[in-house]
Amino acid sequence: MEPREKPHRVRMTPGARRVLEAAEGLFYERGIHAVGVDLIAAEAGVTKKTLYDRFGSKEQIVVEYLAGRDERWRELLGGHLDAVAGRPPADRILAVFEASRAWAARYGAKGCSMINAHAEISDPAHPAHPVITGQKQWMLGLFTRLAREAEADGAADAAGADRLARTLMLLHEGALVAHGLGVFPDPFGHALAQVRELLENRAAPGADAPLR
Repeated sequence: MEPREKPHRVRMTPGARRVLEAAEGLFYERGIHAVGVDLIAAEAGVTKKTLYDRFGSKEQIVVEYLAGRDERWRELLGGHLDAVAGRPPADRILAVFEASRAWAARYGAKGCSMINAHAEISDPAHPAHPVITGQKQWMLGLFTRLAREAEADGAADAAGADRLARTLMLLHEGALVAHGLGVFPDPFGHALAQVRELLENRAAPGADAPLR
């Protein structure tokens, strides 16, 4: 997979921070297309001139909104992974789902901001599109690394680990969507149970990919 260019970011002055804080709440609660710059400026207590001076466009505000949430997610996830450092690889895989459960409870009442944004921004030319797809590619890369670590001592080849990573990714993203839609209670708890069962089955005698 070729590395993606990092999105252009703006320097956060006090005025820019007020704009971004207002935009974050509005975009997540109402949707990106439903929120205009007039409303963002009014909520932030700044003029439209200040908004455009700081960001240049609404599209750049969207970039900052999504990139900022991604940074906070990675920081929270890093704390969960640090807490299980040195433990078996299966524990680190489970920690990702535990982190998502904690994030969803605190910041994700309406589901995944990247998935929600992609429903509105499907044009690859939009400056925020690489932020959205890049975040999901990063998550798949994380699951791939963890799956390969989990199976490093086993007989499975890299292809088997990659299949496991894709399965973990599907469970993770499905839980995010189910949480946002309120389909059933505690989808992350259900996903965690499925992941535990999956990892235990792969570790069972005779399985092609024991975990140690």
